[in-house]
Amino acid sequence: MQPLSIANPPNLARSSRRLPALAVLLGSLLLAAPSFAEEPAGAAAPAAAASEAPAPGAAATAQPAVPVAEPGADSAEASVEHDLSPWGMYQNADVVVKGVMLGLLLASVVTWTIWLAKGLELLGARRRLRGELADLKGMRTLAQASEQAHAKHSFSALLIEDAQNELQLSADSVEKEGIKERVSFRLERLVAASGRKMSVGTGVLATIGSTSPFVGLFGTVWGIMNSFIGIAKSQTTNLAVVAPGIAEALLATALGLVAAIPAVVIYNVFARAIAGYKAQVADISAQVLLLVSRDLDRQPPAAGVRPATTPHVVKVG
Repeated sequence: MQPLSIANPPNLARSSRRLPALAVLLGSLLLAAPSFAEEPAGAAAPAAAASEAPAPGAAATAQPAVPVAEPGADSAEASVEHDLSPWGMYQNADVVVKGVMLGLLLASVVTWTIWLAKGLELLGARRRLRGELADLKGMRTLAQASEQAHAKHSFSALLIEDAQNELQLSADSVEKEGIKERVSFRLERLVAASGRKMSVGTGVLATIGSTSPFVGLFGTVWGIMNSFIGIAKSQTTNLAVVAPGIAEALLATALGLVAAIPAVVIYNVFARAIAGYKAQVADISAQVLLLVSRDLDRQPPAAGVRPATTPHVVKVG
């Protein structure tokens, strides 16, 4: 390195001119440094906030929030948990409601059993009575009618036998009208007894028809009461939770109506049919009484008894 000599004054002058320019450049850089430092920080803040903000699809994973149920989720879960068919509602019902349902089903079975048995009995009895009445209209004496009735095992044999018993008991009586009245009274009692016998079983229909709706209503009230108790315990008014219990309770009322309506209809049909049956029995009774009257008119008057004569009317003036 050569020593700086005085012989190179131009280089020294150029160096002296460059120093102020470098100083100005360094000063400007120092002044601009804080602004450069603040500008990245301000730009980084929104980026950080953007990085910290959760993405729209990642909300459920970022925070332990309660998941939002879809509109059909409750109904789907309810359909899975509760079988709303009649058999499913019966299985999920309370013990008392189950007992009510079983009782109503049993009452319905009894109703249809009585309808089948009593209907066949009435149909056969009325058909037999029509034939017996036609046979009695062709008879001339009570003995002839009795012989034919016993041979065919007819219902009229009971009426004829009762009339013959009264004729035997009244053999010593000379008053024919009194005999006819006594025979008529006994036949009337037999007609009433036959009607009561044919009405056996219809009282059960009347009882079922009048009480089944109230029994079903009791089951409904009990089931709804249990449903409200369950609502109070679960502290929810969601329809998917409330509806199954109410449906199970209303099933009891439906079964009550199913048991009551046919019972009332069948009872009314049987009442009219039994009234027609009693009318047919009364016709046979009247025919037997006609035969009794004919037999009495054929009998000769008893010895020492004069026939009744019209009193002699004396005209005065």
